[in-house]
Amino acid sequence: MSKPLYVIGHRNPDTDSVCSAIAYAHLKTAMGEQVRAARAGKLNAETKFVLDYFGVEAPLLVADLYPRARDVMHAVPVTVNGEDTLWELGRVLKRHGVKSVPVVTAEGRLSGFVSVGDLAKRYIDELEMQDLKEAGVKFAGVLRVLDGTVVAGGDLERAVTGKIWIAAAETATMAAMIQPGGVVIVGNREDAQIACIARDVACLIVTGGAAVAAAVRDAAGRRGVVVMTTAYDTYTAARLINQSIPVRMIMERDVVAFGVNDLVADIKNEIVRTKHRNYPVLDQGLLAGVLDRDRLIVPERTKVILVDHNERSQAVDGIEEANIVEIVDHHRLGGLETGEPIFIRHDPVGSTATIVASMHWHRGVDIPPQIAGLLLAAVLSDTLLFRSPTATIHDREAADRLAAIAGLDVDAFGQAMFAAGAAPGSRTPEEVIAEDLKEFQIGEYRVAISQTSVTDPGALLADRERLQAAMEVMGQKEDYDLVILMVTDIVNVVSHLICAGQAKNLLAAAFGSGGEEGVLSLPGVMSRKKQVVPPLVEVTRE
Repeated sequence: MSKPLYVIGHRNPDTDSVCSAIAYAHLKTAMGEQVRAARAGKLNAETKFVLDYFGVEAPLLVADLYPRARDVMHAVPVTVNGEDTLWELGRVLKRHGVKSVPVVTAEGRLSGFVSVGDLAKRYIDELEMQDLKEAGVKFAGVLRVLDGTVVAGGDLERAVTGKIWIAAAETATMAAMIQPGGVVIVGNREDAQIACIARDVACLIVTGGAAVAAAVRDAAGRRGVVVMTTAYDTYTAARLINQSIPVRMIMERDVVAFGVNDLVADIKNEIVRTKHRNYPVLDQGLLAGVLDRDRLIVPERTKVILVDHNERSQAVDGIEEANIVEIVDHHRLGGLETGEPIFIRHDPVGSTATIVASMHWHRGVDIPPQIAGLLLAAVLSDTLLFRSPTATIHDREAADRLAAIAGLDVDAFGQAMFAAGAAPGSRTPEEVIAEDLKEFQIGEYRVAISQTSVTDPGALLADRERLQAAMEVMGQKEDYDLVILMVTDIVNVVSHLICAGQAKNLLAAAFGSGGEEGVLSLPGVMSRKKQVVPPLVEVTRE
């Protein structure tokens, strides 16, 4: 199965992360590449407002990039039915060049698995033809393997219950031996055929393509005997009848199967234990594919383009299992390693959206109003309406140009967007903290910094105790040394830092004060990456 190429932002996605992924996917698609925008977490209220405003569907949610069975399976396997004959099974194996196939019902549910080994074992332990009555063979299966023609009636769905005979002896001798309900293989001998019917056999197989006399057909019709002809000679017909056994009689029923969402890491352990070559993969009980053991040795990795981040701690889970092919970002370099050289666009601007818009223009790709609106929203969100110290002239120029394409007023739209994002709604403290959270390795400390931008910080600050309690729980659960929530007032250009964790003393060392009652107010501070992280980094170096 061909794996998709995802354009994906960081965990706990913000508006820049989501909108830049959508817009960059648009650019790559316009340039003839097959990509899909994705996100690594739940949308926040601001981003939902933006997507709804422009009528854009949310990107695909990708919880992790760990390879699963669906990523390495063969999606459209060759199958057989339990009622298919061994002769038909052999043709399927030969035609498709496979060594094993799943056995499924008409609805696609797995019944078993059958391999060349099972077929070989059948011939090594071959039952005598007379024992076919115990193998569940039906007359319809016999007809198929003989490529025969029915010339006298009877129920072909009946099972073979009598012995199988070859009428090679004299007619009188043969008639004395044959028992009622049996199956007789006979050549062009009308007297022998009539004698067999008189013994109430269940089926008469006439070989060599011989015509069946009207008297024989009439006699068979009166007694309900199935009469079929085949072009094969008696010897070949006898051998082929042995291949009319249904697949269900030799298939493996106790099958090791995996679900489409099973992790490859877990699958490998089971394969080492069981040592089969192929394994069926199921989706809600239905066969979805077949997993080849050899394909697991070097599984194809999911290809990803990272936007708005380049640190492993901020990337979607399982990024180490993926193949990073590009990075488009505006943050500090965070130490992600790749196996080979890749394309990186890394500009010191206030928003990844500014870079993505510039790449459209540089490559001569028109930006539709809808995409321009998303990019504008991302620029305004990340630069806090250009109040953040990360904002540059390039961000302002890009925003004005995007606003003209989208037919929007920059300030009016920005205010509406921030108001929607800051609306209290029904957000829990846990949701407030998680909405735009990024992890940093600062010295020996694991630090989580979340930021929420509001026009009135009063409600959040009044809920400080509940927020701190939730932050303490998060810190213990995720093993953070320090958890910071930046409540950024975009109107008064000030950020209030609520903190929790064992390393709270870092704030006092970095900013000269730990704040009062767990809240540190920093006038003029608007940027997490430029005004909060650098001072913390500096104090850990001392």
